Amino acid sequence: MEQYIIQVVIFMGINIILAVSLNLINGITGQFSLGHAGFMAVGAYASAILAKNYNLPILLTILIGAILAGMVGVLIGFPVLRLKGDYLAIVTLGFGEIIRVILLNMKITGGAKGLPGIPGGVTLLVSYFFALITVIVILNIMNSTDGRAFMAIREDEIAAEAMGVNITLYKVLAFAIGAFFAGIAGGLYAHFYQFLKPDSFNMYKTVDVLLMVVLGGMGSVTGSILAAIILTIIPELLRGFAEYRMIVYSLTLIILMIARPDGIFGKKEITDIISFKKRGR
Repeated sequence: MEQYIIQVVIFMGINIILAVSLNLINGITGQFSLGHAGFMAVGAYASAILAKNYNLPILLTILIGAILAGMVGVLIGFPVLRLKGDYLAIVTLGFGEIIRVILLNMKITGGAKGLPGIPGGVTLLVSYFFALITVIVILNIMNSTDGRAFMAIREDEIAAEAMGVNITLYKVLAFAIGAFFAGIAGGLYAHFYQFLKPDSFNMYKTVDVLLMVVLGGMGSVTGSILAAIILTIIPELLRGFAEYRMIVYSLTLIILMIARPDGIFGKKEITDIISFKKRGR
């Protein structure tokens, strides 16, 4: 039982990385991306293959996988710069599916059979070390000049460009940083489960992460963390109701979104709420 709880908590850390990194693209920069599972897959398979076939240290393979995922993010970012909203979502979803199909048809990835025998080593400490690094980096970006440029693009691209913001640079940068951290989450996922299959990174995985971002509040890092925790715990609590699990899970999400349509925190952070309460005293 204790080992099971530790596994759930480790997976929670991986989901926090995914949610916070996607929030940079979708919530903070305002680009509706559905390709996060594809970036995660690149990091996962790159890290797994390097560790399994070349006996490289796990932390090094996770970093290399993240860099490769970031490069893929740049490649995807450039072609979709002129797209917005639904069109951007469709194209990024297509890119994610292309990555999945490529992995499905490569011998080195094990194809549809999957890739077994991946070295383990992802502990609670490792998972939350990377989660903490992700949160610190994204929060620092938000509070920097670059972060204000990201948020200016989200609010009004034309006005941001008129004020001298390099729209092309910052959109690509958002995709690259978000993909980099998704690659880290993928590497942790690979060495945690020690088995990979392409279907683990289909569109439903991206939708799961997107739900965390929307539920937590688009643009709120604190909200993404809390939503990642909630949406990791709820499916586990419902395992005893296998027949009704997805119905209860869906109803819970509907109720939460009706009660908080802007997400748990909206665009605010926990520090904003605490400072507001202090000023109100």
